[in-house]
Amino acid sequence: MLRFFPAILILLSGLGFGMPAAGQSGTAAKPDLVLRKTIRYTDYHHLMSIPFDVPAGTVRISMRFSYTGQEQRTALDMGIQGPEGFRGWSGGDKDGFTLSLADATPSYLPGPISPGRWRLLLGVPNIRPGVVSEFSAQVYFDRSVAEEMRDPLLQLRVRSGPGWYRGDLHMHTAHSDGACKSQNGRMVPCPLFRTVEDAAARGLDFIAITDHNTESHYDDERELQPYFDRVLLMPGREITTYQGHANLFGTTRFLDFRIGTDEVPNLNAMLRRVSGLGGIISINHPAAPSGENCMGCGWLPESTVDYHLIQAVEVVNGRNADGARSGVGFWEKLLNEGNHLTAIGGSDNHDADIAIPGPGSIGYPTTVVYADNLSTPAILDGIRAGHVFVDTEGTRDRLLEYSATAGGHTAMMGDALEVKDNASIHISVHVKGADGARLALIADGVEQPATPEMTIHGNDVRTALDVAGSTAHMWIRLEVRNDAGHRLLIGNPVYLSH
Repeated sequence: MLRFFPAILILLSGLGFGMPAAGQSGTAAKPDLVLRKTIRYTDYHHLMSIPFDVPAGTVRISMRFSYTGQEQRTALDMGIQGPEGFRGWSGGDKDGFTLSLADATPSYLPGPISPGRWRLLLGVPNIRPGVVSEFSAQVYFDRSVAEEMRDPLLQLRVRSGPGWYRGDLHMHTAHSDGACKSQNGRMVPCPLFRTVEDAAARGLDFIAITDHNTESHYDDERELQPYFDRVLLMPGREITTYQGHANLFGTTRFLDFRIGTDEVPNLNAMLRRVSGLGGIISINHPAAPSGENCMGCGWLPESTVDYHLIQAVEVVNGRNADGARSGVGFWEKLLNEGNHLTAIGGSDNHDADIAIPGPGSIGYPTTVVYADNLSTPAILDGIRAGHVFVDTEGTRDRLLEYSATAGGHTAMMGDALEVKDNASIHISVHVKGADGARLALIADGVEQPATPEMTIHGNDVRTALDVAGSTAHMWIRLEVRNDAGHRLLIGNPVYLSH
């Protein structure tokens, strides 16, 4: 049996998954309770428990462990038992844990936090004769739903600093209908780690695994995130209904998807609950046909939808950047109705083995988000703000960056720009990785006449476009297209106010 000593404990807790830092996952600066135990050689190879009471209304229990004598090879094992029974055992490889209904540190089980008598389980695999070890456990009780929502999976920052971060926002695993080949070549439910492994190999900064109507995959992600410490695993799921599919990002809590029931009478009732969970919603593959081959895949709401409750639209699903199944036309229609919705893309991968550019291959397309850092809150804020472009072929280096200026005011894509007195609009553009392609300027869904400045010569190009003043346009945006007219990069609008 392997033993893990302090240096490794530090590594485990450093990502917030062995034990969240103070202020994360509901832990407070001051513990609600401190459990203490003096360990001597007479306890060697013994198991014991320390009882404590959990007050009613608690939604999360978090603990931090510490003990003396580790420099003399003292080793202690920890676990926990609730009123209904065993809730986990981490041995000596963690310096703490957190438990709630929705999530738990790997080695522990999520579930209801029942009030009453709990027991901290303690084992002593090693202590030398004559050594005395003082053990303490700081216990934190969180009593609000807001604290329960502060899952460690939502708090991790993989990388600091602002920049363009590239990710895939639509993927499936064995937790729903993802399948891949086994070692013997049979198609089997595809383990989640295969998806994460492939995303990491393709250089993605973040992914959202969006299995259908379930939260069961989040514990796998909590287990994998400390190892895959260059890829942010954003909580996601595909809310799959008979009236359409939508991805939910940024919460691990349950969202009732049963539209048409007493609990969820219509689509708007479900959407209103999303904001209370701190998440965002994106309409998936809105132009897909619905039928026996894909039930509810198209966007077919049976009642009027309040689109102010939706933040994004998946305009590219897999390889559908152009043609009848592209979501661009659907999205632009909503923009022309006055809605501010961010265009994103997702592979809709169901098999981690599919190689680029195969249909549904991971990272094809890629959603590229300008965010303050690489964390779930920052990526969500970037999507909400519309600071996003879609790389339809999932390259690692293509860039479409632009801002519009009028009357001394400047706005990047996703932002609003006030245009007074028919002032002309100056657009500054930066494009990478698209030599030989061309820019397309779209205003209110209509492509504007091409100019020589729209042809891209070189792989790192800065250029500028000027748009004559008009009080008619509600929004403008740019795309990059190849010589056949296919979309390579899809930019989000600058919204115009007059």
